[in-house]
Amino acid sequence: MIRVMFSFPSTVLVVLISVFLSACGGGAAMFRGNPEHTGVATSSAPTSQPELAWKYTLPDKVYSSPVVAGNTVYVGCKNGSVYALDLEDGHLKWSFQTKDNVEAAVALSEDTLYIGSWDGNLYAVDIKTHKMKWKFRTGGLVYSAPVIEQGVVYFASKDHYVYAVNAVNGVEKWRFDAKGEVYTSPAIYDGKLYIGTLNGYVRAINKNSGRQLWEYEIRHPVYSSPSVYGEYVYVGSDDKYMLALNRHTGKKKWRKKTAGKIFSSPAVYNGNVYFGSGDSYIYAYNARSSARAWEYQTNAPVFSSPMIASGTVYIGSTDGYLYAISADRGKVRWRFKTKSKVYSSPVITDNKVIFSTADGKVLAIE
Repeated sequence: MIRVMFSFPSTVLVVLISVFLSACGGGAAMFRGNPEHTGVATSSAPTSQPELAWKYTLPDKVYSSPVVAGNTVYVGCKNGSVYALDLEDGHLKWSFQTKDNVEAAVALSEDTLYIGSWDGNLYAVDIKTHKMKWKFRTGGLVYSAPVIEQGVVYFASKDHYVYAVNAVNGVEKWRFDAKGEVYTSPAIYDGKLYIGTLNGYVRAINKNSGRQLWEYEIRHPVYSSPSVYGEYVYVGSDDKYMLALNRHTGKKKWRKKTAGKIFSSPAVYNGNVYFGSGDSYIYAYNARSSARAWEYQTNAPVFSSPMIASGTVYIGSTDGYLYAISADRGKVRWRFKTKSKVYSSPVITDNKVIFSTADGKVLAIE
């Protein structure tokens, strides 16, 4: 069901202070690699069996996906801390403590790290001094990974709101009532922001005003963060379907059913959509026609979101392996065994694949 809406929600606030476009220019790092969430890396990555470059053990479980900026790997932990590790050898550089679990991936732009915590706050931390610049309080746990674009941080909270906050000083630009809990990270493209909600909707929002543009009703929870590519938004849901929606109107282009719930956020590359499913399979569908390009079965449900580099799909499974699969044919190039389940999504840089495991390990392989 689609409803197109043109009135401003009552919760949209006026801009309290102007946002300078240069505030977060260049070099931003975030979940899925870019605001569109396409999941495509610009760096090369190993296509033959890699070796362990380094491993760092955190003091608690890890479900957060790593983010890399410069020569530093940032990853959140269940103990409420975010750890900054050296990209070359994995040693601990510094850490920042929140008051609860950090499960969402962090984001970084210029000299500021943005952290969403289950304590209900979004933190802005100076990566040079390691001290908090500001924090923004919401009314619920923050599961949503923040996205940075043109000097604004966009994220959501369990309190049903999507927020747009000035990246420099933490002043609220607007908030949008999503009418349901939001675990997804917003995808942004061409002036529109896309989210999924746990009460079963995909919503498109004007990124500058916070005005809803359209909604598509799924009637099942959406944990998969949307990806935007070309004219379509791709998103999976708890009803086991992967959807392609027109990004302008919300009209359904296609939907394809798997045998399991979809938590994995899709990647879009070279005409295909790639994602994992709770049925233990990794899928590749044609992005326009939904024809199945290939499928590969792991030995346990796949919650990880794929990253693509060097013509290869990199994705983890709860069977304890990280897989490298050729993007065109679905053939396994290699798999890397860990001692725990892999829920997080890998990040690729400097010919390394970096990922975390549920038992608190951060691994770099090359």
